Amino acid sequence: MEVRSIYKYARISPFKVREVTREIQGLPVSAALDILAFTPKKAAFLINKTLKSAIANAENNLNLKVDGLVVKEAVVGEGPTFKRMMTRARGSGARILKRTSHIRIVLTDEKPEKKQATAEKSEEKSTAAAEKKPKKTKKTAKAAKK
Repeated sequence: MEVRSIYKYARISPFKVREVTREIQGLPVSAALDILAFTPKKAAFLINKTLKSAIANAENNLNLKVDGLVVKEAVVGEGPTFKRMMTRARGSGARILKRTSHIRIVLTDEKPEKKQATAEKSEEKSTAAAEKKPKKTKKTAKAAKK
């Protein structure tokens, strides 16, 4: 079962929030909460709030146990941007962009299988690379003629 929670119009740049969301993706909920508690950033507080909301949704709406939940996705989208003006020298003005974010967290009670799939792909690549024969270049072709 998947459970999600969305924090819309968060007053922080998506670039700053993505830095923290990358850290919690694929982790169990308890580990993700620990990481967020000890991350000294505003984004960590906002993500923590969203994660707790997703946990509450799982407990109350779907009767899932918190112990088995894993962060499947932690996605940050760009929200609307507030445009402001700041006066500059000689009567000119400069634009200030105040960016907003949409933070979406998806929890699941299923165990992630991504690590197994990526391990299989890397094994296939290594065997395919070993089977390939080296290409002949001009230097090796001239050396073969002599």
